[in-house]
Order: sequence, then structure tokens, then C-alpha cells
Amino acid sequence: MLRTAHELVKRGHDVEIFTMSWDGDQPEQKSSPTITIHVLPQTGWFNYQRYQKFIDTSFAQINADQFDYIFGYNRMAGLDAHFAADPCFIERAHQQRNFLYRLTPRFKWFVACEKAIFSADSKTEVLAVSLAEKSHFQRWYGIQDERYHYIPPFLSPERFLLQDKQSMRKHLRESFGFGEGDFVYLLTGSGFAMKGLDRAILALAALPEHLRVTTRLVAVGQDNPKEFSQMAKKLGLEKNVLISKGRPDIPQLMQGAEVCVHPAYRENTGLVILEALACGAPTLVTASCGYAHHVADANAGIVHALPFDQALFNQQFLEMRQSDKKPQWSANGISYAKNIMLANDGSAEANILIDLAERKQQL
Repeated sequence: MLRTAHELVKRGHDVEIFTMSWDGDQPEQKSSPTITIHVLPQTGWFNYQRYQKFIDTSFAQINADQFDYIFGYNRMAGLDAHFAADPCFIERAHQQRNFLYRLTPRFKWFVACEKAIFSADSKTEVLAVSLAEKSHFQRWYGIQDERYHYIPPFLSPERFLLQDKQSMRKHLRESFGFGEGDFVYLLTGSGFAMKGLDRAILALAALPEHLRVTTRLVAVGQDNPKEFSQMAKKLGLEKNVLISKGRPDIPQLMQGAEVCVHPAYRENTGLVILEALACGAPTLVTASCGYAHHVADANAGIVHALPFDQALFNQQFLEMRQSDKKPQWSANGISYAKNIMLANDGSAEANILIDLAERKQQL
């Protein structure tokens, strides 16, 4: 979001940001006097009630100030364009929940917000970093192809600058207290349950003992680790599984790991998959991730096909451990990611928004 805001400012536009909360540093007014941030915290018993209060408060000011173009990262009525990073809510509700859930006020509220964006009679344009969910939105709401705008993935060349492999291996092992000869699988991303950490722990437990004793699984992300720490302990893996809070050195950790694993249950995109390729990490992913096809396209690891099969995944986990293809997978991933970076230098979202805003003015 902030990268897009800065790109718009570069092209002479003013940007105002409305949010319920803000974590991290805000743009300095000296360097970005044309970016204004409105932090509008809300209260309520349920999250959807807080969201509705935020929407009402924000649009009261937006409508009073008569903005030229309104771009939203959350689903709500009144947007000119929406950044579609999340899976189709109503599809998940029918696939993963029972009919009683679909009678709740929460369900009805979120569906109404989704319909306001994706229905055939809506005028809201959609920017999408993956086309994996498009068919679901079209089946439930009928959004037209011409309202769907694909954004090539963005990877910062500066963030994914390759460093000496041995130095990065040492950095990872010293960071977590591992032995020099330990084999490390790395899983990154907040929401360990959806990211499939349990699947990775089970696969680690299934390794032959002579390999398991020197194998480590590191999970890095913002989530409560209790459930997974207990799972590892029950399987006798408390020394093999390490769970860490989010860290700023993810690219360095990826470059120091032998394998990046991302067995997510469902993921609209899975940007960490492309990040792993850029870092030269052979990658094991599930086909339920929108970006999983990039691993296959690059020949940079193994994609576990659907439906998920734990026994087969265990075999693939072992294959990643033993395969002599890892150097080639690493080189393939790096080469592929370089082409990804050329496709989007960080300005794709801003370019699309400016074009859409100019079209709106001409109507």
C-alpha cells in the first residue's frame, strides 16, 4: 500500500490513507507532504461491527472532501477500485463451514461487502495479484473480465540481493543455535494453521531417524505457537522444531536454508514462494497456493498436487532432503525471479490506478 502511495506521489498526485490502525513508521511529512494518514480506531463487540463503523466514519470524510478516486484494500461499498488479495469469502464459507454459520450476521455482512465489489452491476474495478480466485468470484457474483486487472508480482531487487551462501548459512545457524551440519527447512508467514505448519511437522516426524536427528524446521511469523510447539513435543521433535516471531531478515534466512516449505491449506497468492525463488531456496509447496505454479514453471522444487495427501507429502519432504537437484533448483529459481522483477518494478499498481482514474474523469 505504502509503495503504491509513494509511486502515485511521484506522479504528482495527493494521497490520503484511512485505516483503523497503523503499525510501523509513518512517512515523514518533510519527504512526503502529499501523503496524509487518518488513523480511525473503532470499538464494538464483533470485528464486523468495528469495520462498519470505520467504513461509515471514513466515507463521511471522503464524501465531504470529494476525492477523485477511492481505492480500498478491504471490501466495502463505494470504492472505485479494490485490491483483491484475499480469497473469495462466500466460496470458503460454503466449502469450509456448515449451513448454520451461513445464517449468522457476520456471514451476511461480509457477503454484502464482497457483493458490493464483485457483482455484475457494480462499477468497482478489481486489481488482483493472482487469478486463482477469479473463477470463484465470477461464479458467485458475475464480475466481468474487463473489470479484472492483473498485477504482476512485485519483488524488491534491493530486498532480495543475493549474498554469500556460506555466510547466510552461518547466519541462520547462529541465529537459532543450530549445528553447522544441520539441514534446515524454513517456513515463513503469519497464520501457521493456514500455512500448513502441522503438515510440515508431520513430514519431519516421518523422516528416517538417521536423517531426522540432524534436520531442523524453523517457522517464522506472527502467530501463537502453543498448538504447534505442543504438537512437536508430543512427536518428540521439541529439539527439531523452532518457532520464531516475525523477523526483518527473512531474505537472509531464506538464503541460508536448504529448503523453503509452504504446504498451505489455501493461499490466494503466497508471495513467500516467489521470495524463496529469488533467494535461491529450493521450494516445496502445495498446489492450493496461487503462486505455486511459479515453482513448476521455474523448475525450482516440488509442487504437491491436490487433493492433499500427507503420506505423499512426507515422501516429497524426504525427496527435498535427499535430492541432488537442489543446486539446479536454486539456480532455476534465481533466474526465474529475476524475470519476475523485470515485469513489475514496483509501479504496476500506480500505473493501473492512474489509468482507471483518468478513464473515470472522461465519463
